[in-house]
Amino acid sequence: MSIVRLADCPAMPWKNGRGRTRELAVHPSGAGMDDFLWRVSLAEVDSAAPFSAFPGIDRVIALLAGDGFTMTLDDGRSHALTTPCAPFAFPGEAGVDVTLAGGPSHDFNLMLRRGRARGGIEAWHGAGTRQADAGIVLVYCVRGCLDCADGSLQAGDAWRPPAATGGAIILHADALALAVRVEILA
Repeated sequence: MSIVRLADCPAMPWKNGRGRTRELAVHPSGAGMDDFLWRVSLAEVDSAAPFSAFPGIDRVIALLAGDGFTMTLDDGRSHALTTPCAPFAFPGEAGVDVTLAGGPSHDFNLMLRRGRARGGIEAWHGAGTRQADAGIVLVYCVRGCLDCADGSLQAGDAWRPPAATGGAIILHADALALAVRVEILA
């Protein structure tokens, strides 16, 4: 079965120890922080702690729940991550300070080893059938219910489609999902 239940993903400290994360998927399987090609995780942001640095990693983040926060990057850019499921990309080596917009927030993270993998996050919403083609490596249920070949997903669950073939996923009327697309580079 290729359904990942959030309850089966233990919380672990951020790389800098200033927050918590839950890893949903990593490639290759079993890879650590220094040798993954791509990684998908959920983070809890409940204080103004700076993000961990990931040199050589391209990051994409999307707000899942809460009021969000403003990210101030060390190059002077500022981004308000306050719109749910709107992806924002930034370099992993950037220093990122956080100012909470309200209380704690949860976000969705995609990390890609620069020069070895590229990809992004797509928001899928509204009732209907979507095709997770071979480039989609994970579909995360943000809200509602999704059905796939391996069963049903509720909020917090993820599905890893078969790598070679992908597969269909049915979104029910109120469903919202994040689809992660990754291309491994030669």
